[in-house]
Amino acid sequence: MIQRNFLLKLKYFFKYLYEDRNSISSSTRMNQYHLIQSSVGKKVIMAITGIFLMSFLSLHLSVNLFLFYGEEAFNEAVSFMRRNAIIRILEYVLALGFIVHILFGIRLHIKNRKLKGEEDYAVQKSISSFGSRTMIYTGFLILCFLVLHLMNFMIPMKYSNHNSDYNVVVTLFKNPIYTFVYVFSFFILGIHLSHGFQSSFQSLGLSTNKKRLYWIQKLGCFYFWLICSGFSIIAIWFFFIQW
Repeated sequence: MIQRNFLLKLKYFFKYLYEDRNSISSSTRMNQYHLIQSSVGKKVIMAITGIFLMSFLSLHLSVNLFLFYGEEAFNEAVSFMRRNAIIRILEYVLALGFIVHILFGIRLHIKNRKLKGEEDYAVQKSISSFGSRTMIYTGFLILCFLVLHLMNFMIPMKYSNHNSDYNVVVTLFKNPIYTFVYVFSFFILGIHLSHGFQSSFQSLGLSTNKKRLYWIQKLGCFYFWLICSGFSIIAIWFFFIQW
């Protein structure tokens, strides 16, 4: 059963949250520690944080779509997100999710390289997908873009004195260099998601047969095209609208 596979993957990560710590033996704590430190444990954590980050991307895109409804609609949407207590709390959860996802991704990459060795790694390149082989590199490029994105969007919109969030966004999209970097970054994100989406569900034991795996692959393909094309079309639209 899909629920059984999912729960078996997660129970050791959340069990200690509900148990009395004093009743947990040292051996149990050691087993929990080794589980988290294992490759399987790291993949499960990567999957959980990855799905959370993908959910955020969907929410982010839905807010950006208000740009097409004009300045007032977009400003109201941003203002609602900024005032909402739940969203403000989730901002810190999101930041933690990014950090955990990045750190565990780097550790997994280093461990896999050590285990496989250069010769075996070269063989694996021929049978694995391009997205899976380049996860660490696309992840690094996405991190670079995230820093640029925060510097150009979030920090000015949240902390600087400006009359309109809409004008901040539209002004940046009128810059050809920034628009190119923005669209290119979402192309890179698409490569990352092409493997990450499917891998997340596999790590959680949700793709245990060929039929389910087939539909997860289809859904993943739809998702990364939706996210990448959605963000890119918005940027390109507001770049050309100035003409």
